[in-house]
Amino acid sequence: MSFPSDLEIARSVTPRPILDVARDLGIADGELELYGPTKAKVTLEAIRRLEAERPRGKYVLVTAITPTPLGEGKSTTSVGLAQGLNHIGRRAAVNIRQPSLGPVFGIKGGAAGGGYSQVIPMEDFNLHLTGDVHAIGAAHNLAGAFLDNSLHHKNPLGIDPRGILWPRVLDISDRALRHVVIGLGGREDGVPRETEFVITVASEVMAVLALATDLQDLRTRLGRIVLATTMDGAPVTAEHLGVAGAMTVLLRDALKPNLLQTLEGGPAFVHAGPFANIAHGNNSIIADRLALVTNDIVCTEAGFGADMGAEKFFDIKCRASGLAPDAAVVVATVRALKMHGGVGRIVAGKPLDPALLEENVEAVRRGADNLAKQIENVRIFGVPAVVAINSFPTDTQGEVEAIREVSLAAGARDAVVATHFVDGGKGAAALAEAVWAACESGEAAFRLLYPDDLPLADKIDAIATRVYGADGVDYLPAAAKSLRQFEELGYGHLPICMAKTQYSLSHDAALKGRPTGFRVPIREVRLSAGAGFITPLCGETRTMPGLPSRPGGEKIDIDADGNVVGLF
Repeated sequence: MSFPSDLEIARSVTPRPILDVARDLGIADGELELYGPTKAKVTLEAIRRLEAERPRGKYVLVTAITPTPLGEGKSTTSVGLAQGLNHIGRRAAVNIRQPSLGPVFGIKGGAAGGGYSQVIPMEDFNLHLTGDVHAIGAAHNLAGAFLDNSLHHKNPLGIDPRGILWPRVLDISDRALRHVVIGLGGREDGVPRETEFVITVASEVMAVLALATDLQDLRTRLGRIVLATTMDGAPVTAEHLGVAGAMTVLLRDALKPNLLQTLEGGPAFVHAGPFANIAHGNNSIIADRLALVTNDIVCTEAGFGADMGAEKFFDIKCRASGLAPDAAVVVATVRALKMHGGVGRIVAGKPLDPALLEENVEAVRRGADNLAKQIENVRIFGVPAVVAINSFPTDTQGEVEAIREVSLAAGARDAVVATHFVDGGKGAAALAEAVWAACESGEAAFRLLYPDDLPLADKIDAIATRVYGADGVDYLPAAAKSLRQFEELGYGHLPICMAKTQYSLSHDAALKGRPTGFRVPIREVRLSAGAGFITPLCGETRTMPGLPSRPGGEKIDIDADGNVVGLF
């Protein structure tokens, strides 16, 4: 008998009314905006009330080793850990990002967790949910329309057509839109110019939504987004164009976090979804604040490996929120560590390489150099780490023991096998105990990697050398010029949001394990003044993904009864 699909498992559970989930958290019926019986938005007034009345719970980051194209089950582990914490008697919530339609219809599929550790309703989670991503796209593209409209109407702000920084966005992977020409057709059709599309979750507006602390902060951040420069190099902001207020109106409801539930009926807050290889890769500050005052402990997920989403969680999100984590979980799988150890290849959409299913303790030990570095990356920030060994049936005791040995030697408090995919919360009970013990240990002494007043180039160097393990950083002339310009304009105090491949600790996806002897090339540096960070682009990072030769969307359809099929 085959294991049921994620969609089949999700449909086998009758969800609790979301009003009951909210009442368990102390959220009043009048503080919810219902989107049907199983999902709702929580008002900002409720968050303010609860923060004034209650202490905060424990704050746990879930991160991972450098992933394969299939991922390492980080979302599944986040959900399973929250279920496990509830299983051992702790009031726990999971906070995860809303997925982009690009991966859903491309390679990765859904992002609601998997097996018996999912957020439900699964179809709603992966497909539109409450419309937040569409609101972000509308707000972003409204700013683009205002910008081109100003150019068309005699350019009163003196915008340099070659200094326009604002692309358009679309939440579908579409490589044909990476480089486009707009304004063709004649005088009434706008000013012709080259531009680009990026995927909506890579929009600065998405990053702003995730980092905003309230509605007025959202308005302020949107207003200071730099859309272009003038002929003399001065920034042109959304405030200058008079569009920031309208953008805020479009995002007013999107700022409210979404409440869903796990398969076992525990709370799940789903809000924001920036990519960690391009943006900061974390869910919203507002959702974390809400969860922390309604639970004993909160598991919040960061994108990709600890060198990516976790570093940005610590240096960008925690810097903005003032919240300090109590512990971190580093997710690892035997098969991924074998790949980092030089055995087998993992290609999305193709059967798993048989070499990855055979016992190979030495390959696991070699690949576990990557795990050791990611544990060190968490420990750099003064946060205790627990390794979650996301279990597969082909794992052997020798391979698991090798991971435990490497983990403890690298400074992890514990390394625990978790079977939450198959067993739900009870399969993560041992992991939950280890994580709760880490939070209670008092070992956390959270610290940022660099201070605000460090020069931008020194901040970049700190990330490259201390987190990635590089020998240094090399800048193309245009990138070096941008750094000088941003500091001259008064942006030198901002943190860094590196954009690089997620498939290596380095800038080169081909360098697996724990590479050494490399330097990080910076080809371009971008300003995200509204979000409040500087983005260096390393190597050939793309901001608009493409679809694979056989997109996952080919399998998604509607059956005779109107049910979604083929969504995994």
